[in-house]
Amino acid sequence: MSGLLSSATAPAAKRAAFRAGLASGRLQRFPGAFSPLVAKLIAEIGFEGVYVSGAVLSADLGLPDIGLTTLTEVAGRGAQIAAVTDLPTLIDADTGFGEPLNAARAATALEDAGLAGCHLEDQVNPKRCGHLDGKAVVPPAEMVKRLRAAVAARRDPNFVICARTDAAGTEGLPAAIDRAKAYADAGADLIFTEALSGPGEFERFRAAVDVPLLANMTEFGKSELLTARQLGDIGYNAVIYPVTTLRLAMFAVEAGLREIDTRGTQSGLLDRMQHRSRLYELLRYADYNEFDSEIFNFTVQGGRW
Repeated sequence: MSGLLSSATAPAAKRAAFRAGLASGRLQRFPGAFSPLVAKLIAEIGFEGVYVSGAVLSADLGLPDIGLTTLTEVAGRGAQIAAVTDLPTLIDADTGFGEPLNAARAATALEDAGLAGCHLEDQVNPKRCGHLDGKAVVPPAEMVKRLRAAVAARRDPNFVICARTDAAGTEGLPAAIDRAKAYADAGADLIFTEALSGPGEFERFRAAVDVPLLANMTEFGKSELLTARQLGDIGYNAVIYPVTTLRLAMFAVEAGLREIDTRGTQSGLLDRMQHRSRLYELLRYADYNEFDSEIFNFTVQGGRW
């Protein structure tokens, strides 16, 4: 039964694994999951962690990424995703959902939800996507208060508090480096450097900041898409691919719906669909059946939906 209805690994152990991964000298790869099912696939393929993007969560609700989601929505979805895998899950907590006291409550709620860590950013609330123009950042002292509140509120010292700075695009790289140092001094365990342009800027940040660093490899943004090998060689500790799985899925969904609309059938799409048998394999149908066939019994058949 272990690992069927929920993760076989306790949240505290996942947090310890996240800490160990950041200190391992090996790049920790965290693809974004827009659903628990995607998180199961991320784990099966062999990545080191799962990421829950605020932009993706907003989009999944049909909303733009401008700070409209609530702590309850974020914690609830994060809990669902974190529960289905033994991997640590890092979640986007935007600007902390308000004042420093709100950031403290966010850290507590996300820890209770089984997450391994969260990141807070230094944008003005309401925020916007980090790869759009027109961002504004709060004074460093205000962000330091957010971080100190979150750090003070956590109960598990292994719950990772990550500080994201958007200052590189508004104040320049030297100012972003100064902010990163101040955020680390405030207790941040990991620094998320948003919207750096290319290898040179990532290298400059790594050389200047002596704490674990996270890179954001999002598509169609301001950052060049560096490989995991490149980031590891530069010395980054973690990388997120926040919107990749949603973009892949939505591209396929749109193409499929348009074909149904024009052709009147999905029969030409079958070779582009996940087979029923593969879905059942990912969901471990057979293991559920074996657990107690007298209570819940069914036959898994091959083929397609």
